[in-house]
Amino acid sequence: MNGLLVLDKPSGLTSHDVVAIVRRATGEKSIGHLGTLDPMATGVLPLLLGKYTRLAQFFGQAEKYYDGSIRFGFATDTFDAEGTAVGDPQPLTRSLEELRELSRGFHGEIDQVPPVYSAKKINGVAAHKLARAGVEVAVKPARITIHDFRLLELQGDVAGFEMHVSAGGYVRSVAHELGQLAGCGAHLASLRRTQAGLFTLKESVTVEQLKQASGPAEIAALLPHPRTLLPEMPSVTVDEQMAGRLRNGMQVNLPEFSQAPLVKVFTSPTDMLAIARRVAGTLMQPIVVMG
Repeated sequence: MNGLLVLDKPSGLTSHDVVAIVRRATGEKSIGHLGTLDPMATGVLPLLLGKYTRLAQFFGQAEKYYDGSIRFGFATDTFDAEGTAVGDPQPLTRSLEELRELSRGFHGEIDQVPPVYSAKKINGVAAHKLARAGVEVAVKPARITIHDFRLLELQGDVAGFEMHVSAGGYVRSVAHELGQLAGCGAHLASLRRTQAGLFTLKESVTVEQLKQASGPAEIAALLPHPRTLLPEMPSVTVDEQMAGRLRNGMQVNLPEFSQAPLVKVFTSPTDMLAIARRVAGTLMQPIVVMG
């Protein structure tokens, strides 16, 4: 099965667990997710299926939107509720307005230190694997952009929030650092991804929906139409002769006049053949061929 599935990931499953569930439901072995979600987190997790895994490079920098909550009073080693408490509990003495004032530092471009327990790669190995093996992990700060971070309410020691952050941003790190500023420690209590790039909860599919689908045709009906993917690239349809040239890696002239640098090439309304790069005018070079 080829396509993109927008899954509403439930809590308690790793992204690897989700891939295994989708593999069993679809019978497709080649599956890749676009952006890891921690086991505790829920929400939008796009997955590429089959030959569409070759398109992963074009989805790499998708921005993310989240709803969640931060619990003040103690930090944890993982920066979230699944970790072990670090230090003695401290009472939260800040008001919502004071916390909002502290949160103003988490806007715009910042250098963020990822959590040690994360999927961040250290010499090709995920940091969390090294940390759990007792290896000292030195994670380097990364430049990210927090477009919006708003504390919505404060009930006891738990603050609800919304966040819009660039690719590579860790909400857990923001919760942890805000707790340090508040003087009492904090950790991420809950997290729901409401949007990843252009994909939202509105078009997502639950694990139960996926399991209840009676076959490939029903599952395929749950996927976004291929021509709606990568909307920055216009679509063009070619005949079999032109398709053969593209499959062989040859440059071709395509009837596409938008001047967009990249173009999606189809052989039918739904069968995507390739992504082609505009060389000059209507002359195109295939850079990814899917069949």
